[in-house]
Amino acid sequence: MFVEGHTEHRALAEFLKRWLDPQLSRPVGVATVRFDGWAQLVRDSPVKAKLYLQAPKQDVIAVIALIDLYGPTLYSADKTDAAERYVWAKQHLESNVGHPKFLQFFAVHETEAWLLSQPSIFPVEVRGSLAAKAKQPETVNFDEPPATLLDRLYMSKFKRHYRKTEDGRDLFGKLDPQVASEKCPSLKALLDEMLRLAREAGL
Repeated sequence: MFVEGHTEHRALAEFLKRWLDPQLSRPVGVATVRFDGWAQLVRDSPVKAKLYLQAPKQDVIAVIALIDLYGPTLYSADKTDAAERYVWAKQHLESNVGHPKFLQFFAVHETEAWLLSQPSIFPVEVRGSLAAKAKQPETVNFDEPPATLLDRLYMSKFKRHYRKTEDGRDLFGKLDPQVASEKCPSLKALLDEMLRLAREAGL
């Protein structure tokens, strides 16, 4: 899995496997490859994806890239809402790589939206402020994306910034992937596709 930052690199494999492995006959390997931001991931994916997929002695089922929908500036100018940007960018980036086993996904609007689905994993001081967001976390949008919302709340309650790497890693360790997938359609689409690919590979 190609990811754009340290939080995803450190936390996502274990989080995804907690949902996938109980549904498989054998555990699936999930290895994250970190890029220095979305721009490098987009630029280098065509070459790096083929290196992994075509390398001898590598048992790679697929290469999946995950980018936050909020942040990238690659979208066509006429694509302004989340759904339009998701569809356009997915098709565009998969076409750039041009390999059937490369799949592009987006976290809407950031992976932190998945954390918002379960307020109980947060310190008690901020839980009440997240309750209204927990029903449809992916609607926390471009105006105040999830990480920005968390940063504002942490500054208000703890007089410090939300730390994507440290706080995010700890929170993902507590997050129930089933709860998150039920409230975050883009996460469910990613998990369902990973499950399908693993089963097709005989796992």
